[in-house]
Amino acid sequence: MADAESAFDFDLIVIGSGPGGQRAAIQAAKLQKRVAVIERSEVVGGSSINIGTIPSKTLREAVLYLTGYSQRGLYGAAYAVKQKITMSDLMFRVDHVIRAEQAVVSHQLARNGIELVGAEASLSGQHSVSVDFLDGRAARELTAEFIVIAVGTASTRDEHIPFDGKRVFTSDDILSVAEPPRTLSVVGAGVIGTEYASIFSALGVRVTLIDKRNELLDFVDDEITAALIYEMRLNRATMRLGEEVAAIELMSDSRGDHVEIVLASGKRIVTDATLYSVGRTGATQGLNLEAAGLKADERGRLEVNERFQTPMSNIYAVGDVIGFPSLAATSMEQGRLAASFMFGEETATVPELIPFGIYAIPEISMVGRTEEALTEQGIPYEVGKARYREIARGQILGDERGLLKLIFDIHSRELLGAHAIGSGATELIHIGQAVLTFKGGLDYFLNTVFNYPTLAEAYKTAALDAQNRMSG
Repeated sequence: MADAESAFDFDLIVIGSGPGGQRAAIQAAKLQKRVAVIERSEVVGGSSINIGTIPSKTLREAVLYLTGYSQRGLYGAAYAVKQKITMSDLMFRVDHVIRAEQAVVSHQLARNGIELVGAEASLSGQHSVSVDFLDGRAARELTAEFIVIAVGTASTRDEHIPFDGKRVFTSDDILSVAEPPRTLSVVGAGVIGTEYASIFSALGVRVTLIDKRNELLDFVDDEITAALIYEMRLNRATMRLGEEVAAIELMSDSRGDHVEIVLASGKRIVTDATLYSVGRTGATQGLNLEAAGLKADERGRLEVNERFQTPMSNIYAVGDVIGFPSLAATSMEQGRLAASFMFGEETATVPELIPFGIYAIPEISMVGRTEEALTEQGIPYEVGKARYREIARGQILGDERGLLKLIFDIHSRELLGAHAIGSGATELIHIGQAVLTFKGGLDYFLNTVFNYPTLAEAYKTAALDAQNRMSG
């Protein structure tokens, strides 16, 4: 409750217990502030732990293991740990990880003396939040000097799409799908759509990926994207890029229950199920933003400045609700920074060197600039590449198609970007991130000894390749 000298119940109220809200609350608590986290779900962790990041990445690992996919380079295309894989098989692993992560978050909040309030929250003023308790207690108002909005997002749902949660669903519903379909169409080739398309195609599902854009993941290095498309096509995935969906219809006829997708070009795609993944919308509906003088944009997102303040200086917003890059890692950092800023704690970050991880099969990761960006900026560069088949660890893993690509300034030899596709890419990229941070370059990799046999050796191989290219 409030101190005698305080005009507020808390120093900080955080709405949402996902990665951004959690880190904001813990950072404030470590600064000896009185903090409350309001969570409308029965469990903590937000979409990230319960329906988003953690479930999808765990599902991916379950598919890789049960299908034997990552071992087929050694044991042949027919190798599998289990021939008939059910959704129950996949969810066994997913449920275990979700419960473990929920426990970790709950323990962290409790250990830091943060009050967890199970309630539906809505703003009632610039310093006040109305809470409607989940346990049926009478609603009340809580006050705080600062408020952080960390409500995340929900899958965008077009009102013209016949969602039924079984044959037509979003990524938020995918964990409740009864069994993997024989055929699946994925509408929307963003990060989420691409990840699920590659995961299900590795599972043996015939996947069609549809997007009105002509390029897949246009912010990723073109060579890396081309390698991903090649791998997905090996798994019998079909790409329908540059195609717009005109209609989606639920059908029942002599062939049974299915979905028919009509494209603007006139093509018709018949499929057992459809994953509709055309983006996400900020979960700000119901927050009564107007009561605090705030307004969301057409996608439910909040505008913030470089310190994560909304137009109301004591109200901050972090995580997916403020838009790009909408990563769990960046949300955590935004929460930490916001709490530090509001309470005058000196802090720093390196936002331009945030790594991106795309958990497709195979996984992709990148940090720094791409060839395309450097060409557009008129910066001369040279590239060094290391194929996993050249690395002993790649052979041991059975991954011969992985690739690490490094980009160096041709004059200063400074590292400008690192891009990877293949086993462990999202871990491997952090070496490149560290070197970028201290502005290291080609000579660092040439003079460094890496453990053998490791994927990290690829950095030296790629550096030697770049040196050979530079010396002609």
